[in-house]
Amino acid sequence: MITDSRHAGERLGRWCGWVFVGTAVLTPLIAWLGPLAFAPLMGLAGLLCLPALRIGDEDRPVAVALLVGLVWAGMSASWSVHQGGALEDSVPLKLALQLPLYWAAWCGARRADPGLKRLALSIFAWGLAAIGLILFIEAVSGGAIYQALRAGIGDPTRPDLARKNLAQGSFAVALLWPVAAAGGVRAGRPWWLAVPMALGMGLLAYMFLSDAPVLSVGIALVAGLAVWLLPSLAPRLMGGAVAAYFVLEPVVFLGLRSLARGMNWDIQPPESWAQRLGYWSHALDAIAWHPIRGWGLDASREFSPGIILHPHNGALQLWLELGLVGVVCVALFWLFLLRRLSREGPDLAATAAMASASAYLLFGAVNFGVWQEWWLALGALACVIVGLMDGVNPASEARENRRSAAKTSTTTAFSG
Repeated sequence: MITDSRHAGERLGRWCGWVFVGTAVLTPLIAWLGPLAFAPLMGLAGLLCLPALRIGDEDRPVAVALLVGLVWAGMSASWSVHQGGALEDSVPLKLALQLPLYWAAWCGARRADPGLKRLALSIFAWGLAAIGLILFIEAVSGGAIYQALRAGIGDPTRPDLARKNLAQGSFAVALLWPVAAAGGVRAGRPWWLAVPMALGMGLLAYMFLSDAPVLSVGIALVAGLAVWLLPSLAPRLMGGAVAAYFVLEPVVFLGLRSLARGMNWDIQPPESWAQRLGYWSHALDAIAWHPIRGWGLDASREFSPGIILHPHNGALQLWLELGLVGVVCVALFWLFLLRRLSREGPDLAATAAMASASAYLLFGAVNFGVWQEWWLALGALACVIVGLMDGVNPASEARENRRSAAKTSTTTAFSG
C-alpha cells in the first residue's frame, strides 16, 4: 500500500511537472502577443492540477483570508449598484472559480517532479529573455514585428493600437522577470538572462509611454535587495507596511487633498496622472457614504464619468466596493503572504518573490482594476514560478550533488 501511494505521488508529480513545462512554453508568447490569454492559461493549469490541491498548516492563514474575502465579495454583489448581465460576465462566479483553480496551480507547482521543475524554470528564464530581446526590437522599430504578424494572419492593426497592446505585454514581463530570472539561476541557467528581460521591457515601456513598468524595475531591485540583506526582518516589515497601505489609503489621500486645497496648490500633472487624481478624489467622496460595507462588488463601473471602469488604485477600489470588511481581508492576505518570505539567511526565491510582489502592488496602485482576470492570473503565475523553485537546489548545490553521486558510483565500482 505504501508503495502504491508513493507511485501515485510520483505520477502526480510528473503530471504537474509537465503541466508547468507547457505553461512555461506558452508564457513568453502570451506576454508578447496577447496577455489576456493568461486567464485561460492559468485556469487550465489549475484544472489539470486539481488532484494536488492541499491546504497545509502554514497555508491556512492565507487561505482563510482569501476565503473570507471571497465570501464577503459574493455577499456584497447582492447590494452592488452594478448588476452584471450575462452569466459569463459575473465577477462573483469568476472569483469563485479562480480561487480554487489558482490555488491548485500553486500546489501543483510545489508538488511537481524536481527534474521537471528545473526544466520548466529553465524554459521560463530563456523564454522571457528571448521575449525581452523581441521587445527591444519592437521598441526600436515601433512594433514592426507585431504589426507584421497581425497582417500575416489577416488581422492588421493600426500602429497606435499595436503600441498599446505591446505596452500591455510589458507589464507581464515587468512582473515576471524577477522570479523567472531567479528560477533560472536555481535551475543552473546564467544570471545575466535577467538583463534582456528587464532591459527590453523597460525600453519598450519607455518608448511607448508606459511609466509604471519602467519605475517597477527600480522598485523591484530595492525591495529584493532589502530582503536579501535583511532576510528575516524585511518581509515582516514590508508585510506590515502593505497591510497599512490598504487600510489607511483613504485617510492618507484625504489628508493630502485637504492640505493641497488649504495651501491653494496649483498642481498641473500630465494628463494621465490628472485623470487618476480625479478618479481618486471621486472615490474618496463615494467611500465616505458606505465606509463599512462598501457599494458592492464591481460598483466602480457605475460612477462614470467621475470614475471610468475603476479608480486605478487597488486600495481605493476595495474601499469603494467592499468597504472596511473587504479591505481588512485583503490586508491580512498580503500580511500573511509576505511574512512567509521571512528566512534565516539570504534566499534567492524569497528575494525574487518580494521583487515581483512590489511590482504587482505598484501596478495595482496606479494601473489595473482589482478584478481584471488576466492580471489576477498573472499574479497567480508569479506565485507558481516561486512554487517551482521550492525544492530545486541552487546551481552550486546541484553541481556538488552530481560530484558526490559520481564519487559514490566510483567507490561502489572499486568496492565491487
